[in-house]
Amino acid sequence: MMNIWIDLDNSPHVPFFAPVIKELERRGHSVMLTARDAFQVCELADLFGLSYRRIGHHYGKHTALKIYGTCVRTLQILPTVLRERPDLALSHGSRAQLLAAVAARIPSVAIFDYEFAKHLFISPTWVIVPEIIPSSAIHLDPKQVLRYPGIKEDVYVPSFRPDSSIRAQLGLNGDSVVVALRPPASEAHYRNPESDELFSETVSFIGRSPLAKIVLLPRNGKQEAAVRKNWPELFSAGKIIVPQRAVDGLNLIWYSDLVISGGGTMNREAAALGVPVYSIFRGRIGAVDRYLADRGRLMLLENVEDVRAKIVLNRRVRPDKPKIDPTAALQKIVENIESLTAPQRGVPQNGRR
Repeated sequence: MMNIWIDLDNSPHVPFFAPVIKELERRGHSVMLTARDAFQVCELADLFGLSYRRIGHHYGKHTALKIYGTCVRTLQILPTVLRERPDLALSHGSRAQLLAAVAARIPSVAIFDYEFAKHLFISPTWVIVPEIIPSSAIHLDPKQVLRYPGIKEDVYVPSFRPDSSIRAQLGLNGDSVVVALRPPASEAHYRNPESDELFSETVSFIGRSPLAKIVLLPRNGKQEAAVRKNWPELFSAGKIIVPQRAVDGLNLIWYSDLVISGGGTMNREAAALGVPVYSIFRGRIGAVDRYLADRGRLMLLENVEDVRAKIVLNRRVRPDKPKIDPTAALQKIVENIESLTAPQRGVPQNGRR
């Protein structure tokens, strides 16, 4: 049995890893969990009942600050890692974990589903990716690449159970057209100013609808403050609602009539639940989002004219529960993790090739 170290670096990692942790522990493995205090990671981990060690925080959007923050968090994590000596480091793209794993000579696994994300000059020992991402987009030895069917959201969406109390919690009535809106990742390395233009037009467009209400999910306090400054009249009129505490994202999506997001995870969650969803992300479109768009499960908005012409503000007919086909994604990911013993994969026990 293995002692597996999982690092929660961003908010989508919490719902993704919750069932992975449960399945690993069911199979007899132990899990050490660390979490970065950023983007509601810790609040969501609390919501999911996860036991973790809070280490580090976010240092800002500028490249120099990102590098500095990653290095500082690496140094903050190292004492815990050296004391616990996990057998494997696992994350969905934590740079600090990767650096700490190299320093501690621990094999590492990075799961990712967006092939255009920038990585460090240091590669993980292995990666786990959806089958739909082409091999040509992964610049690693094929022996280092493991795959799983479907998309990342297939790991946790099948276990979702709706809870209608969220509508009362947010003060939503039955007449409103509820729009769950996630701003673009303004501090990400893949930020494109066109996404900000689409977000601005989206808020104004929805604001003009007499029945529509926005449930805004800002990524941090800065984003919320900027939206409040630019559209104070929509807040005073109750047209924009910001949850006062972390909410279950899947539940909010399910009880929304449509979703509009500048990030990938929320869009794909909506697509998995069958909720109308529009993407205002204007970076390079990855294979997963292209796959969903080609099948009509995700609408890509490319300019402000698309916002006005393509977004449909209607109440949707919501079934009692989502119609979700279970996939083998969770089991395959866990099986891949279990297969990563050093002798099997030709990696020395110190984690280096």
